[in-house]
Amino acid sequence: MNIWTQKSIDLATQSNYLDLLYRIYPMSVNLRRELTQSTQDEIRKHLDNKDGKKLLDILLKQEIFPIKDSYVAYLKRDKTAINRNPATVSRLSGMLIEMGFDEILNKTTVPKETNRQIGPLFKKWISNGALGVPVTDDIDCFLQYQDNIVFNASDKVMENFAKTHLGYQHNKGLDFIAKFNQTIIIGEAKFLTDFGGHQNAQFNDAIATMKAPLKASKYKVKTIAILDGVLYISGKNKMFSELKNFSDDQVIITAVLLRDYLFSV
Repeated sequence: MNIWTQKSIDLATQSNYLDLLYRIYPMSVNLRRELTQSTQDEIRKHLDNKDGKKLLDILLKQEIFPIKDSYVAYLKRDKTAINRNPATVSRLSGMLIEMGFDEILNKTTVPKETNRQIGPLFKKWISNGALGVPVTDDIDCFLQYQDNIVFNASDKVMENFAKTHLGYQHNKGLDFIAKFNQTIIIGEAKFLTDFGGHQNAQFNDAIATMKAPLKASKYKVKTIAILDGVLYISGKNKMFSELKNFSDDQVIITAVLLRDYLFSV
């Protein structure tokens, strides 16, 4: 196991890890989604007229549909199916009319899940200068800069940059690219909030990026995995068990210790 992985485990189990992590992944109060007044007026009008087809049509345009039903996703993706499937339309619109305006509004404006907020937070933390070095989205500036620097852009731009210049071959966007002591460090960042299928897949994604082979390039490149959350909890969980199996040169590290690691490269 890499020393920085061990330090991450120690931090998580012996210190105020969550308090420190909150500086990187601050969770805002989940505000409700909004429907415009004109949309609300249309919903109310179609309810009053018991016009189920028009009611269904406008609700399918919203981010959240007020009924959990396996047929809704199909109708969202193929609006023409509404005209071809009267029984399905009648079934769904009947449930909507029975719900009434207040319940429809409540279900359609549910707050965004906390997990949906997490994605951009790591890059926002990076862009705010948390690592104490310049941050740029200019490729030439990054490559030509002689001191420590971070390249921070969209996942896709960073992936294309890494493929073009750094020998990266994995078909996955990147969250992190930095140059410290003339070594370029690349990787994915994940906050794993629980055990289970989706979170295990997120863990595996980051590990696959870390393990992805690099073609030869003119730069010294190192891949790492910047992981946080429940994987550092010892016990019978798959992610923690796997941490013990990585070699000494495979770096899995909490974002809390990322700055210390980079300056040690």
